[in-house]
Amino acid sequence: MTTDTTRPSPAAEGHGFGTAPVFLASISTILGAIMFLRFGYAVGHVGPGGTVLIILLGHLVTIPTALAIAEIATNRRVEGGGEYFIISRSFGTTIGGTIGIALFLSQAISVAFYMIAFAEAFRPLFVWADIGFDARYVSLPGIVLLLWLMRTRGAAMGVTALYVVVGTLAVSLALFFLGGAPEGIDVSAPFAGFRADPLIYVFAIVFPAFTGMTAGVGLSGDLENPRRSIPLGVLSATFVGLLVYMLIVVKLSASASREMLVTDQLVMSQVSLWGPSIPIGLAAATVSSAIGSILVAPRTLQALAKDRIVGHRVGVGEWLAAGEGESNEPRNGTLVTAAIAFAIAAVGNIDFVARIISMFFMVTYGALCAISFLEHFSARPSYRPSFRSKWYVSLLGAVVCLFMMFQMDPLFALVALALIVMIYIAIERGAEHANDLSTIFSGVMTQLTRWLQIRLQKMPEEDWRPSLIMVSSRTFDRSAPRKMLNWLCHRHGVGTYLHYIHGLLDRSNVRESKRVLARLIAQTEQAESSVYVDTIVSPSMTSALAQALQVPGVSGMENNTVLFEFSAHDPDEVLQEAVAGMGLARVAGMNGLILRHGDHHFGDRASVHIWLTGRDYRNAKLMILLAYILLGHPDWSEAELTIYAAYPESEVGKRTLTLRQMITTGRIPVSAKNIQIIPTTADIDFDRLVEAKSGNADLVLLGLGDERLRHLGPPALRRCPSLGEVLWVSAREEIEIG
Repeated sequence: MTTDTTRPSPAAEGHGFGTAPVFLASISTILGAIMFLRFGYAVGHVGPGGTVLIILLGHLVTIPTALAIAEIATNRRVEGGGEYFIISRSFGTTIGGTIGIALFLSQAISVAFYMIAFAEAFRPLFVWADIGFDARYVSLPGIVLLLWLMRTRGAAMGVTALYVVVGTLAVSLALFFLGGAPEGIDVSAPFAGFRADPLIYVFAIVFPAFTGMTAGVGLSGDLENPRRSIPLGVLSATFVGLLVYMLIVVKLSASASREMLVTDQLVMSQVSLWGPSIPIGLAAATVSSAIGSILVAPRTLQALAKDRIVGHRVGVGEWLAAGEGESNEPRNGTLVTAAIAFAIAAVGNIDFVARIISMFFMVTYGALCAISFLEHFSARPSYRPSFRSKWYVSLLGAVVCLFMMFQMDPLFALVALALIVMIYIAIERGAEHANDLSTIFSGVMTQLTRWLQIRLQKMPEEDWRPSLIMVSSRTFDRSAPRKMLNWLCHRHGVGTYLHYIHGLLDRSNVRESKRVLARLIAQTEQAESSVYVDTIVSPSMTSALAQALQVPGVSGMENNTVLFEFSAHDPDEVLQEAVAGMGLARVAGMNGLILRHGDHHFGDRASVHIWLTGRDYRNAKLMILLAYILLGHPDWSEAELTIYAAYPESEVGKRTLTLRQMITTGRIPVSAKNIQIIPTTADIDFDRLVEAKSGNADLVLLGLGDERLRHLGPPALRRCPSLGEVLWVSAREEIEIG
């Protein structure tokens, strides 16, 4: 996929940060609200083993995502917009915009989530003051204050604050690990009347704890060397967070009873060496996470607006894309982010908001893992990351994301996926954005086709199937030949149609071939044809056909059958072209078919007649198999197949038995009443017999002997002139239909 270099870049010079802000933004978001408020709840409801399983499941999502981000970030220059930039420059702005909008919403909602959790740090103070606690008393003013700080101080203040809050967080955790169980507590004591929540429900609430590793990616436009800082900062924060969470589970299960874990959401303060350090740490962690989210969400929105994904249709795109100062601060995007956060915080239920965030992040992370997997699979030369993940790790992450979404809430998962599809369609319909899915799967299908063709070439052919090729210069003058090719290649076969352009391979003819090919593809798509089309430039039809017959089929298997055509009104020169082509097919050992078409246009496609003679033993199997394939196409699904076998009287018994065995073992859908055996004698005119029996048939299949064709030439193809469409069949392969 080529990158649109004309599109305005979402980057600005930024602040020139190093790796530390990426790590700090990520680790402060990982070790945040859920760790302080819901890990005790998790251990209490599903036990230490269940909580460890939740941690491992969560990291089956986050570690592949972190590796995918690290990989994609080192493939090309990363600019402002964080994860959105990574996705859009790898998958295109349509897919990038779709995921980017979901990502922005999850980041904006995260601000509300962290501020609600921040308010919980003040619950002991409200209890001490004997005031009824409501998280909105703190969260809503806190969002306003956060907005004011971002509007006046910007990212520089936010990064400075990260150093302070991470230091506070580290001290709070150290005091927690140094503490012991409260005196007189029996950690194994039963808890009467307790009913545990199911593991998957607990997972949905706890999962946001693991999503913070991408918080630092949103600073991509403010990093001096994002290709180094993003992988190093994200991966280190992910693994440090994993280690800390495991230690917290061990500490809680060894120092607190189940009743404490279930009933007290600040149970860590009862275990800590100094209890107040936990609310302080919670406040520090949540406010730092909120700062991290309110730093990256506006930058995602700003990048979306600069790529004209959002806002431009309602006239606010430039306003959202605008930045202030040398560092391009997204002040207006911050206003929008704060407004969304304020509306969500007004709900006040931390568990409800946590489940919403989990679903949005699952969609985003699944997309990132899918990107990495598809990039590995398509093997594009332009994809050259300096850091490489493994394709199976990325695939695992994508599958686990999809699986866990439906485990968490099937209805909400369907709604989330439907919303993503609707956003994609809305963006794709915009005149400025292409259908990136077709570009992605073009690369994937190219790689898959290459692999399959190589494998197919090495495998022995067990069952015969038609692999047809046709070369013609009369493509746009008549439709019958391409219809026949499409019918014979439906489901069971593979077809290649080459439009012949007379002349030398010069620039003029190459340009003409590309123009014709575009027209051919458009017609093929409109007709819903399954035939592969292309063009060939050659000084003569003979040389073009000679070249084409030596080229393998598009499926990887060799072409085994060539189709020629002529109209009943064509002069002998056109028929001679088919006769000469059959000679080349004979040299190449390929089956030959010649379609004679006229004014009948295949009639109602209600009847197909096959004529067999004593000289058609080799042709018979191919004719019957082609008729079976033809009747499998929807256009011929209502047609009735009739087989006429005209055998010498002396051979009728033997050949009739052979024919019926062939029909039975081959499971050809033709009833016994539609198999007519006609004894012949030397004085019977075969051509008149055929005309009498099949004059009203929509298609007649007749055998064509090589000697007869060489001896008679074009007149051999004009026999039975009163018939409608005729398909002459000359088999040169031993074909089994049993």
